[in-house]
Amino acid sequence: MASALEDPALQRHFKGHKDAVTYVDFSPDGKQLASSSADACVMIWNFKPQSRAYKYPGHKEAVTCVQFSPSGHLVASSSKDRTVRLWAPNIKGESSVLKAHTAVVRCVNFSSDGHTFITASDDKSIKAWNLHRQRFLYSLTEHTNWVRCARFSPDGRLIASCSDDKTVRIWDITNRLCINTFVDYKGHSNYVDFNPMGTCVASAGVDSTVKVWDIRTNKLLQHYQVHNAGVNSLSFHPSGNYLLTASNDGTVKILDLLEGRLIYTLHGHQGPVLSVAFSKSGDQFASGATDAQVLVWKTNFDKYNIKEIVKLQQKRTCPEAPPHLNDIYPKTPHLHTSSGHSIEINPMFELADTQTFDPPIIDVGANFPYCRQLIQKYSRTR
Repeated sequence: MASALEDPALQRHFKGHKDAVTYVDFSPDGKQLASSSADACVMIWNFKPQSRAYKYPGHKEAVTCVQFSPSGHLVASSSKDRTVRLWAPNIKGESSVLKAHTAVVRCVNFSSDGHTFITASDDKSIKAWNLHRQRFLYSLTEHTNWVRCARFSPDGRLIASCSDDKTVRIWDITNRLCINTFVDYKGHSNYVDFNPMGTCVASAGVDSTVKVWDIRTNKLLQHYQVHNAGVNSLSFHPSGNYLLTASNDGTVKILDLLEGRLIYTLHGHQGPVLSVAFSKSGDQFASGATDAQVLVWKTNFDKYNIKEIVKLQQKRTCPEAPPHLNDIYPKTPHLHTSSGHSIEINPMFELADTQTFDPPIIDVGANFPYCRQLIQKYSRTR
C-alpha cells in the first residue's frame, strides 16, 4: 500500500551494536538517542549530520535498559551484571558504578525532577536512589517474583511496576506502600508505564495483549490483542492519544487510544522488537530489536486531527463501505483485536530515500577515571 503524508516514515537506521538492542531513549532536547544492548555496551547516537556515535563498554554483561536524565546531562544504564552505571554522554564517557541489587537489574527510570531514580531487579525488589549523592534510599519489596519494570508517574508521587508474579502494582512514594494491585492471571507483563497525565497505566503482556488501567477508578479501560506474540515494550505519545507497542512478532504497532483501534503496523526489523520510545516532542519515535538495529521514524500522524486520520484510512482500506467505528471512549473494557483494518508499512518496499546512517563510532574506553564530582555537577543541573 502506498504511503500517505500522514503515515509514519522511516528516517534512518543506526548500526553499531553487535547483539540485540534492548532499550532506546531520546534525550530531552531530541538531539541524541541512547541505546542499550546485549553486547554489554551503551551507545549514544547524535542526530546532527556527520556526527560521531559514542560506544561505552563498561558493563560486564548485557545492558538491559538505558535512560537520559531529565536534564540530558547524564545517562543511567542497568545490566545483567547486577550494577547500575551513570554516564556523562560525551567523548570522555566518565561513569560511576552503583551496586545494591543481588540479581539482574532489568530497568532504570528517573523522576521528573531529576533528583531520584529507581531500579527494578530479578531480586524481586525496586530500589530508589538519590542521584546527587549516588546513594541508595529504600526498597519496595512486595513483589514475589522478578520485577521486569518500574516507572515513576509524571508528577513523581507514584511508581508503577510489573513482575513475573503476574501483578502490576502502584506504589505511593511518600508512604512507600503499595496502594493498588492489578492482577492478570493469563501471564505477566514485560513493561508498564504511565500516560502523560498520570491517570492511567498501560501494560505490555507476555500473552500478546496490551491493557490500559485507570488508576483513579482501579478499572481496566482498554484491552488490545493486536499482536501475534508477546509484547515487550510500549510508549505513550506526549499528547496521550497514541500508544506505540513492540512485540516478538517483529512489528511495531500504533494504537489510537481515543478511537480504541489499531491504526498502523510497522515492519522493518528482522526479528523480535524489544523496545520503542517516542521523543519528548512526539515528532519522532525509535525502535530497537534482536537484529541489533535501531530504527528512527518520523511520526507524521500526530500533525493531523484523529478524526481526519480515521476518514483517510477508511478511504484507503474500505473505499466502498467504510466500517462503523464503535470503539470511541469504550464504557466497558471490551477486547480490541486486529481483525479491523490497519495500514501496513514496510519501508523495505518504499522507493523513498531513507537514510542508512552508519556514523563513525568512537569506542570510549572503560578505563576513564571514576568521576563522582562530574556526576554530582551534572545531577545539580536540571
